[in-house]
Amino acid sequence: MFSLQGKTAVITGGGSGIGRAISLLFARQGATVHIVELNAEAAAHVLSEIQQAGGQAQVHQANVADQQQVLQVFEQIGKLDILVNNAGIAHVGNVENTSEADFERVYSVNVKGAYNCLFAAVPRLKAQGGGAIVNLASIASHVGITDRFAYSMSKGAIFAMTLSVARDYLADKIRCNSMSPARVHTPFVDGFIAKNYPGREEEIFDKLSKSQPIGRMGTPEEVATLALFLCSDEASFITGCDYPIDGGFIRLNN
Repeated sequence: MFSLQGKTAVITGGGSGIGRAISLLFARQGATVHIVELNAEAAAHVLSEIQQAGGQAQVHQANVADQQQVLQVFEQIGKLDILVNNAGIAHVGNVENTSEADFERVYSVNVKGAYNCLFAAVPRLKAQGGGAIVNLASIASHVGITDRFAYSMSKGAIFAMTLSVARDYLADKIRCNSMSPARVHTPFVDGFIAKNYPGREEEIFDKLSKSQPIGRMGTPEEVATLALFLCSDEASFITGCDYPIDGGFIRLNN
């Protein structure tokens, strides 16, 4: 079950965290993985891990916010079966202290970046006779999160774009779903806490962990497993859905 043998998958932001875990798992399940990543050094490490395990992968250094770069990458890749829109950045702030520059930066990567990849991928999926798309949304798409104004905006857009693409391409056999993780423990999270809460790292980590009713953060590998299911043939009856992977955060925080 859940074989991706013979399939070609594009993973944006595949050089670290959740993207790395998805890239490794998809390669292990037989896919040829194309990692689209701004950080070439990080992507090279993941490529090495995949190759050492006997998998097939390539790295494409690109900024997903730049449509011409994205189109060139997808032209190089050619055949396509799976797209995982994972690349994204975070931001702390409410509407009053979110600068225009910060707002545009989050929008450019999280929203426009996903759009650029959809714009490049959908025609190729149509030509291929169908395929699967998974977009990384967030619990912030569904509930109010303190001081996450720009980030919540961007992930709400991801959720809405997922529904739109799923509806528009039913006849083309393109399935489009999203995942909404809560806090997932990645190096990005550690760096984010260190940058925004210096001297309070242990306190904030514990607080964020316990904000999930299940009592801990998720792991990148748990999110990757859900992505694998949604991109596999076993999920062929599923489209236009969002899957919270949140330790009960959305429904059980009462």
